[in-house]
Amino acid sequence: QVQLVESGGGSAHAGGSLRLACAASNNVFARRCMGWFRQVPGKEREGVATIDSDDRTAYADFANGRFVISKDSAKTLVYLQMNNLKPEDTAMYYCAVREFTFCYTRSPADYVSWGRGTQVTVSS
Repeated sequence: QVQLVESGGGSAHAGGSLRLACAASNNVFARRCMGWFRQVPGKEREGVATIDSDDRTAYADFANGRFVISKDSAKTLVYLQMNNLKPEDTAMYYCAVREFTFCYTRSPADYVSWGRGTQVTVSS
């Protein structure tokens, strides 16, 4: 089973930027759909962005225009560049992969392998 490790979280002021990275134990990102998710205590985990094996991307409405998901050339890292951060972006951010090549969904229930998360805190 693939191992995923997130990094890059931290603190930022509103309007600032952070770049998260998700490292995989193999080149799974070349073959399977991958997504970024976030969760605030007491709320359900929600999808942020996805990227499939053909590098096609999709974003939640709140992320569109501010966040960018991408892969490195070796397909072992997936990034989430977060710009113009808002206090409501404060959450634990997770990466995960599906069993399939294409995404079609940002529902956490459709993703099978998860990292442990990285905390993002945005102050006003």
